[in-house]
Amino acid sequence: MLNKIKHALKKLSSWKPSFDPSKFDDEMALKTEWEPLKRGGTNFQTHKLVEVNYMRIEFRSTMGAKLFSLIFFTIGVGMPIFFGREMLHEVADIYQSDFIFIILFGLIFATVGGWLFYSFSKPVIFDKTLGFYWKGWKKPKRYMAKMEEEISSRIGNIYALQIIPELVRSDNKSYVSYELNLVLRDGSRMNVVDHGSPVKIRDDAKKLAEFLDVPVWDASME
Repeated sequence: MLNKIKHALKKLSSWKPSFDPSKFDDEMALKTEWEPLKRGGTNFQTHKLVEVNYMRIEFRSTMGAKLFSLIFFTIGVGMPIFFGREMLHEVADIYQSDFIFIILFGLIFATVGGWLFYSFSKPVIFDKTLGFYWKGWKKPKRYMAKMEEEISSRIGNIYALQIIPELVRSDNKSYVSYELNLVLRDGSRMNVVDHGSPVKIRDDAKKLAEFLDVPVWDASME
């Protein structure tokens, strides 16, 4: 009975478009997984494609993504200052449970905001000069270690781009987030970006596909 309940909940929480990968006329598309690679997402655009030069393209965080994360951080830092200033008039009040709660609440918001800002700001780079794709500020080494293989790949190993929509449900609303993935020559996938603007992600995918000279497999058009 418990397994049936879990299965029902999983079925309700998952969503994917009904489509046939054979329409791409490529055997690799049939071997590739079409479930979302990265669960979750946002309902707004978090990244934009920037053409640095003819040999390098990057995904960078949008101003909206930075402001979104800074709101969390500002609330986390500002709440203890705003609500706790009256309590700080007396030393004994510092140890009151209400003040401790405000500090902990603010710390949680500040931590979330800082983590979001760090995650959004992490660059996503495609560099033909080096011949690599990677996420982060550190360039991959010529002979990649196991850890580097999880966040980087040789550009020549990229077979196609994949766009997959995912219905993200919360307590009181739901929205669709779109993830852009790399499909590698062994059929494995790597997530590039994941946000809520289908127009922008398709436009960026088209530019990136032209840069890499690979096809775009778009499962969001069904």
